[in-house]
Amino acid sequence: MTPVAAGLLGIVVLIFLFLLGMPVGFAMAAVGTAGFCLLVSPEAGLSLLARDVFATFSSYSLTVIPMFIFMGSLAFATGMSRKLYDSSHKIFGQMKGGLVVATIAACAGFAAICGSTNATAAAMGRVALPEMKRYGYDDSLATGSVAAAGSLGILIPPSTIFMVYGILTEQSIGALFLSGILPGLLLAGLFIGVVYIQCWHNPALAPAGPATTWKDKLSGLTGMLDTVILFSLVIGGLFLGWFSPMQAGAVGAAGVLILGLARRSLSIPAFLFAVKDALKITCEVIVIITGAVVFGHFMAVTKIPLNLAGWVGALDLHPAAIMGIIVMIYLVGGFFMDALAMVTLTIPIIFPLVKSLGFDPIWFGVIIVLITEMGVITPPVGINVYVIKSISNNVPLETIFKGIFPFLAAILLAIGILLALPQIATILPRLLH
Repeated sequence: MTPVAAGLLGIVVLIFLFLLGMPVGFAMAAVGTAGFCLLVSPEAGLSLLARDVFATFSSYSLTVIPMFIFMGSLAFATGMSRKLYDSSHKIFGQMKGGLVVATIAACAGFAAICGSTNATAAAMGRVALPEMKRYGYDDSLATGSVAAAGSLGILIPPSTIFMVYGILTEQSIGALFLSGILPGLLLAGLFIGVVYIQCWHNPALAPAGPATTWKDKLSGLTGMLDTVILFSLVIGGLFLGWFSPMQAGAVGAAGVLILGLARRSLSIPAFLFAVKDALKITCEVIVIITGAVVFGHFMAVTKIPLNLAGWVGALDLHPAAIMGIIVMIYLVGGFFMDALAMVTLTIPIIFPLVKSLGFDPIWFGVIIVLITEMGVITPPVGINVYVIKSISNNVPLETIFKGIFPFLAAILLAIGILLALPQIATILPRLLH
């Protein structure tokens, strides 16, 4: 069997294992090890597995992941999601569709201290959906908006996907964090625009809430103070070079802990929940990265990335057209695979091609995150939709999926804007350097 044929067979087997429900990290490690054993030797394959597992789990660069995940878990445990929603509610709740706008704004704020799309959707769904139900909001708009806005958790820094992408491609995690700020704000604005268009077309979807005074609105702004302080400390410290990404995560987690203790909003059971949640998510992510490293070495031996780059380079196509093809591949893949799984699986194959075409790796990271955002809300995988379904058991699954389609259009528009104006993603990292 030729190396290329072995590589293609390995990809097919890997997808089959995913469909069977085998954990992503174990599936990639198993296929990568078996493929390396087949193409090189059993001794080399087993040695590769042991070496990659040890190197990944002892990697200093991976310490950035548990710090930021712990920061997000603590933020949820201390009730910051509730405060953000209440503050946004005071500012936007009196308008038609105001509760949805408030939810999107709160999701953007919580994303700035979380980094997980599932956690953002779950945190905001628990506080926003009962309120929207009480005010008579359309179920499809309410649930679809929370599922979509929760995806901001992997675009606005800190972001788990950015961290994994940075580790796999050896790019600056600090620069990736900075690159997600403006696109994240852009996407949040587009989401709000989608809500206004729907409410203008059909005002019955989202009735206006009770009016609030300017004093209430100002008090709402002060309710966002904790989030602003933490975001400014973490991202501002990275921007100014005060500390590394790992140190930034530790500072952020310590900041949430101090604020929770100072405001007496962090109980011992809540703290233990945050620790367990952070440990669980961290282990899952690191195992997936380990599997991706093993699988990446197998892909290198098959020479599929090299052959793919050579084949594309021989095509008489503009690089922008090739990037369009790559985007379509990711869009289709997002229908069937989890965001983290898709990134760890495809980056070893796609990234060398992207570099050979001369595209900015930081900008491409933002494009990847935007595309994977679509994957967390599109059927049949759409993990955020299932998170919202678990919160709103009385809402049919098809109703939630129906509600996400206008927001999918907003993400596609954001991708188009970033393809046309890559400076939106690269201007802040360039200022850093």
